[in-house]
Amino acid sequence: MNEIEDSLLGRCRENDRKAQYELYRLCYSFMMSICIRYVRNREDAEALLNQAFLKVLTRLGKYRREVPFPLWVRRITINTVIDEYRRNKKEKEHMDYVDFTESPDEYNAVSLNTCVAKMDVERLHALIEKLPATSRRVFNLYIVDGYAHKEIADMLGMSEGTSKWHLNFARNKLKEWIAIDLPALKHVAS
Repeated sequence: MNEIEDSLLGRCRENDRKAQYELYRLCYSFMMSICIRYVRNREDAEALLNQAFLKVLTRLGKYRREVPFPLWVRRITINTVIDEYRRNKKEKEHMDYVDFTESPDEYNAVSLNTCVAKMDVERLHALIEKLPATSRRVFNLYIVDGYAHKEIADMLGMSEGTSKWHLNFARNKLKEWIAIDLPALKHVAS
């Protein structure tokens, strides 16, 4: 994705359909890897990817070369996922939010990282997908995409405390599930 030439972007701005298809082909894996983290099935992820790619095409005139193209596409893709979440929030899920004024107890990253190192990526992804939708979104936005709790709270329409609660809940659930998987992993390794 890093080797996208300015000439290709220029042809896309001029509505050259072949150039747009080529850009789509070059961006597909990168954008799909973002979308699939936030939804449970491939069809929904592809629909989000297509919405995001349409935004990329319609906003190419606003792209500035000093910003790396993958970062610009990443931001548009994540914003598309969040916009869709907001649009469907009331229809798809009902969640009672708890606002904590204090940070949740500190969590021991070393123990989780040690366990994660013993797991394969596909199994970890499957465990993350088992999380409730809001907790999964907060986990992905904070851990994977590097957003701060204030940004997450603004994006998802919740308080910072609620964002922290969801992150803590997700971490604790993952630690619990990973601990259950560890005996099976040791058995497979031996």
